[in-house]
Amino acid sequence: MKAILQRVLSASVTVEKEVVSSIGKGILVFAAVAPGDTEKEAESLAAKVLKLRLWDDDTGGRWRKSVMDINGEVLCVSQFTLLASTKKGNKPDFHGAMGGEEAKRLYEYFFKKVQQGYVADKVKNGVFQAMMEVALVNDGPVTLELSAGPKPTPTPPTPKQPPSQ
Repeated sequence: MKAILQRVLSASVTVEKEVVSSIGKGILVFAAVAPGDTEKEAESLAAKVLKLRLWDDDTGGRWRKSVMDINGEVLCVSQFTLLASTKKGNKPDFHGAMGGEEAKRLYEYFFKKVQQGYVADKVKNGVFQAMMEVALVNDGPVTLELSAGPKPTPTPPTPKQPPSQ
């Protein structure tokens, strides 16, 4: 899974001219599910979103408080385009994103884990696979990229061949 976090003063999601979610001070999370992702990656990413220290403390200490510490809000938005490849040509390739029902299930699992880790009514959601208008007032700006992926299977080292004679 991959996520882009933005520290915001406010953010909202509009679908078909109707505001479906909005938050005040907190974190806007754009999240994408990749092939091979499991509930383990969703849980790891959800925990990181809530624990990252993105705000200063009252004494001016930098990067000391999390969204929970400031009693902030979280807005999660599914965004498969985060996993696009633009290495070839000018058209993005989205094969790096999981599709269909499994992507929806894992994204919803991620969202539920963020809610369960905090106060449920402080965690809002966009609409999976909808065309959304996302508005935000960035605070800082502070924007971070997070990843939680399955551990790659280690490749055994190739044995060294003795030099040819």
